[in-house]
Amino acid sequence: MKNNSKRLYKSRDNKVIAGVMGGLGEYFEVDPVLFRVAYIIISVFTAVFPGIIAYIFMAMVMPKKPETVHEKAE
Repeated sequence: MKNNSKRLYKSRDNKVIAGVMGGLGEYFEVDPVLFRVAYIIISVFTAVFPGIIAYIFMAMVMPKKPETVHEKAE
């Protein structure tokens, strides 16, 4: 039986700081730039500090995407 469930990971390839927004983009199959812009807008309107805390929390909780066999061979 094959498990096709999607998992949320921090991106190894598409990252600016910790890969959180890149991972969200990969999970939802959306350009991560949209998540980054939305994050900045939401952070500015919530006095920045809660957005920073949320990002740090996600960076600590989200696991890194596991390396694939193909990546290890390169």
